[in-house]
Amino acid sequence: MREFIVEADGGSRGNPGPAGYGSVVIDAATGETLAERAEYIGVATNNVAEYRGLVAGLEAARELDATARVRVRMDSKLVVEQMSGRWKIKHPDMKPLAARAAGVLPGSQVTYEWIPRERNKHADRLANEAMDAGKRGETWSPSASAADLNTRATRPTPPAPTAPPGDATAGAARARAALKETRGETPRKDREELRAQPGTGESRETTPAGPHVPRKGREELRAQRATAGTRETTPGDTHVPREGRGELRDQPGTGESRETTPGGTPSPGGEAGRPPAGPGDTDRSGAAADDKRAARNVAATTPATGWTAPPDMGAPATFVLLRHGETPLTPQKRFSGSGGSDPSLSDAGREQAERVAAALAARGTIQAIVASPLARTRETAAAVAARLGLDVTVEEGLRETDFGAWEGLTFGEVRERHPDDLNAWLASPEAEPTGGGESFAATAHRMAATRDKLIAAHAGRTVLLVTHVTPIKTLVRLALGAPPESLFRMELSAASLSAVAYYGDGNASVRLFNDTSHLR
Repeated sequence: MREFIVEADGGSRGNPGPAGYGSVVIDAATGETLAERAEYIGVATNNVAEYRGLVAGLEAARELDATARVRVRMDSKLVVEQMSGRWKIKHPDMKPLAARAAGVLPGSQVTYEWIPRERNKHADRLANEAMDAGKRGETWSPSASAADLNTRATRPTPPAPTAPPGDATAGAARARAALKETRGETPRKDREELRAQPGTGESRETTPAGPHVPRKGREELRAQRATAGTRETTPGDTHVPREGRGELRDQPGTGESRETTPGGTPSPGGEAGRPPAGPGDTDRSGAAADDKRAARNVAATTPATGWTAPPDMGAPATFVLLRHGETPLTPQKRFSGSGGSDPSLSDAGREQAERVAAALAARGTIQAIVASPLARTRETAAAVAARLGLDVTVEEGLRETDFGAWEGLTFGEVRERHPDDLNAWLASPEAEPTGGGESFAATAHRMAATRDKLIAAHAGRTVLLVTHVTPIKTLVRLALGAPPESLFRMELSAASLSAVAYYGDGNASVRLFNDTSHLR
């Protein structure tokens, strides 16, 4: 069953006075904004406006999925307590609105939670936009809203993919093509084998010197991909025997496939959430040089192995990747890297940390904990360590990307103040944020070095890495051998778990990505 979060608010400039409401529906699993509602309602009280916002939010959630569970979050203690049945409704204007709200969805599907006003800013901004529009004699329009820049209305439509099913973008296909150009043409027989495996997204390339894989062996490989996860492969990848593949499958839920990406940014990482566009969203036609450079970056940070090397059958170093819990900047979708204010966890973030700690304690597989030096990761790690009875080691290399002058700003504010720098940053992993921040390429090199250091220190062990959006996405990207623009194609929620296993022969296996089941 899907789960939505409805945040609603209302306001009156005069109480009673010109009033309006705002509400937003959020996917509880991903944090994505699914719907926004706002309206100027004329002269009314604050409470009437708040109830109108609640009704609008519940109706929007019902339109998306009438069977979904809904968590209503409002900063109105009155509405939350009355709708929860703990306070009586006495005001004659409130009774019909409360009855209308109660009738939108079955009561068993809806719960109510009070939150501080600073955590309800999205709905508050929508309500103020509606009142401003009413003052001008206009009707509020979603397309003109600046309350949340992470809505479908503001996201450019990505170009239609021209690569095989499973490819994130045509740019990814071009990057792989550039890889083939630098390493030799793929034999015709192997190209036919690739075409015979639609939807795998693996595009396993081989060089003319690569050994012939019998048909039976290829069928075994295809049968295992659905359970063993996507394996990065290079022209020299070692063939993993059947017994080894069985070993991979026998370790579910360990959080071994750790996603890695360059720092936290409006989707690639940080608190800013997913940006409306990414490098893969821009027109890359005629940019073969950029694609080749991206391919070389992937090749440079992917461990090389050889077909003739003996397969590694030892226990892998498994990194369980935990993104820190929410901070006050998280729901506001602001850039929050290693060069900003270093915020601590919010109340919601501390609750998330306790929940993930309980989940990891139940699994019982974590043998060591390593955290980024920033406050939010150390606080999250401390909650887990207290539950597991382990110490926390701080690793500087796990810090979030430095976003320079963008720290603390929303994606929309950056677009308004630094449009040229933002466009360059979205188009190239080599570009730095305004003011000398850290590029995605620099983050990738830092994460590759940190990964190798930690693999050497924790061979055969399962280690929890408490870090940030971009580092996690970068680790995952490198494990998959994916191009830099793949960072904009990953959704990573606060307090989510991912996992990557690293074998002694240089191979990596992504086991888990963006698991938030412990938060539901």
